[in-house]
Amino acid sequence: MRAVPPRKLPRHLIWLEAFAAAVEAGSLEGAAEHLGVARSVVSEHLRALEQSLGDGEPLLERGPGRKLQLTPRGRRLYAGTQTPLHQLNLKRLRDLTSTEPSLRLGLNHTLSNMLLGDIARDAAQASIKLEIGFGGPFELVREAQTRQRDLVVGFTPLPPHRGVEAESLLSLPFVVLAGPDSALARPARSGQALHVSELEGQPFVDWLQDDPYGGANSARFANHDVTVREVARVESFLHLFDVLRAFRQACAITPDLRPVHPFPPDLHVWPLQEEQSQVVEVVALWPSGALSAEARLVLKGLKQRLTQRRKSE
Repeated sequence: MRAVPPRKLPRHLIWLEAFAAAVEAGSLEGAAEHLGVARSVVSEHLRALEQSLGDGEPLLERGPGRKLQLTPRGRRLYAGTQTPLHQLNLKRLRDLTSTEPSLRLGLNHTLSNMLLGDIARDAAQASIKLEIGFGGPFELVREAQTRQRDLVVGFTPLPPHRGVEAESLLSLPFVVLAGPDSALARPARSGQALHVSELEGQPFVDWLQDDPYGGANSARFANHDVTVREVARVESFLHLFDVLRAFRQACAITPDLRPVHPFPPDLHVWPLQEEQSQVVEVVALWPSGALSAEARLVLKGLKQRLTQRRKSE
């Protein structure tokens, strides 16, 4: 056997490489053959990894037929080896093998503003350590695929993705939302639905060009030969409300998020009348086969609240 070749990886990633090879080969001998090193080197790397993660508790144990199998601590660590290497510092490895209840949560920016407070209270009451991140739909899916997030709450439309499980929490139709001085806010229009054709010539706030909602609006206007006067583009509800207040006569087409959070009372809202109704889903995503007890608890509380709000609408 040849000596360990020189590597540019930090030591803890070399140890982690030996651990992953032992798991996948089922033996120290198989890992050594795969890595091209002596069996004793693999064993040393495993011991160093176990010691570096705190108390030296084993990550692997002998199972039937003397084949190596993961301990509960080792399972959590091995699941985390799908994370990109640059994120696997020693602190991350210790977090992965910690027995402290924790949840790595990913949220859409808009939903974070509307849901995070209640989610955080659920986690605090259960003594769950929260690690919170934010992102767009495709970024959050990638983080669930690579097991950087235990649970993600975001919007569709999203295609199916390998390695991710999903559950729809809410179906939201589209509405027309308008500023305080919108010409659409006529008494005769109170409570009635608005058709896209009635937005002809209106000052309009759209979503960014690469946002799926903005693309949907373009298709709506093209299908009905409607021309609007675009005054602004936004990325999320976090921007939309203030922009509609500034362009006081402007309107927008948006998902109806009232079951999640009320619209500001100074803005006008009408159902959008469409020949083929479209909806946006609020969804929960998690890595396939890896819905942790902490994620399950937080998801249960979130679903209960959304159900109650939907019934109250």
